[in-house]
Amino acid sequence: MTQKKRFAVGIDIGGTTTKFGIVNDKGEILMQDRIPSNEHDIVEDFIEDLHKKLMPMIEKAGQVSDFSGIGIGAPNGNIYTGTIEYAPNLKWKGIIPLADLIEKKFALPTRLTNDANAAAMGEMMYGACKGMKHFITITLGTGVGSGIVIDGKIVVGHDGFAGELGHTIIRPGGRLHKSTGMRGSLESYASATGVRETAIEMLTTHPEEASLLRNYSINDLTSETVYECAIQGDNIANNIFEFTGQILGESLANFIMFSSPEAIVLFGGLTKAGNLLLNPTRKHMEMNLLPIFQNKVKLVFSELKEADAAILGASALVWDN
Repeated sequence: MTQKKRFAVGIDIGGTTTKFGIVNDKGEILMQDRIPSNEHDIVEDFIEDLHKKLMPMIEKAGQVSDFSGIGIGAPNGNIYTGTIEYAPNLKWKGIIPLADLIEKKFALPTRLTNDANAAAMGEMMYGACKGMKHFITITLGTGVGSGIVIDGKIVVGHDGFAGELGHTIIRPGGRLHKSTGMRGSLESYASATGVRETAIEMLTTHPEEASLLRNYSINDLTSETVYECAIQGDNIANNIFEFTGQILGESLANFIMFSSPEAIVLFGGLTKAGNLLLNPTRKHMEMNLLPIFQNKVKLVFSELKEADAAILGASALVWDN
C-alpha cells in the first residue's frame, strides 16, 4: 500500500513577485514566502533563488517523500506541456520548460498551469466559489488574468491557452500595450500598470487641476499612490478609479453575456481599492447587460487572502498524482 502524501507545494509566479507555500491535505497553507520574479534575465538563476528559499521549507515540513509534488501557476502557463510561452509580463522570453526545470531541481513531480486558472481552482476548492459550477475569476495585478469555469471545469481550450480575457480588445485602436503591441486591451487599462498609465494621462490632459498626485514623480506614481490620494478625496484620483471601473465593468458585461456565470470573483493587488473600484465596475457592468442577465451575477472580491488562492489552486494540481 502506498503511503498517503501529506503535503504539496503551490507556487504562484506573478509579473513582479513569486509567492510559494507548503499546503497540507486539508488545504491549509502551513508556511509561505516570496521572491521577486523580475530580478533574473535567465530562468535558471530564478530557480536557484527559489530553491534556496523553498527547499528549507520542504525539509522543515517533513521528508521529500511526504510531498505529492509541486504545482505552479504562471502567466501563459500551458497545462498540457508544462511550459511558459511568450509571457509578456516576465523577463524570460520565448518558450520556457519550467515544469521540467523545477522537477529536475527539486526531484518532485511538477505540474504547471496558467496563474489565473490556478487561482480559479483555489476559489472553487476553498474560496468564494465553493460549490459553484459556473464562475469567472479575474486577477487584477501587474496584468489582468482570468480563469473561466463552466460546468465545474476550468476552460483550457484545445491548446491550453483559453481564457486570456485580459487581452480582449475593449477600446479598438486605444491605448498601446507595450509588451504585446496590441491596442485597447482590457489589461492596458484595468491592471495596476494601466491605472498608472491612466494617472499619467489624466494629469497631463488636465494640467490646470490641482491634485495630490502631482506631489509624486512619474516613477513614484503607482496604483497604491492613486488609492492613497483617492481616499483623501482627490478628484483626479477618484476619476481614475471611476474610469478603470467603467472599462472593467463593460468588459465583464461582455464576459457575462458569453458564459452566464453565477459569480465573478476579483482579486489581486488592485482590489485593495475596495469600493472605489467595485462600485463603478458594478454600475457599468449592469448598465451594459441585456435585461435577461441583469442583477443575476454576483460581483465579489476573493475571500481568500491575496496569493492564497493561487498557492492553494496550484498545489491542487498535484494532489492525487
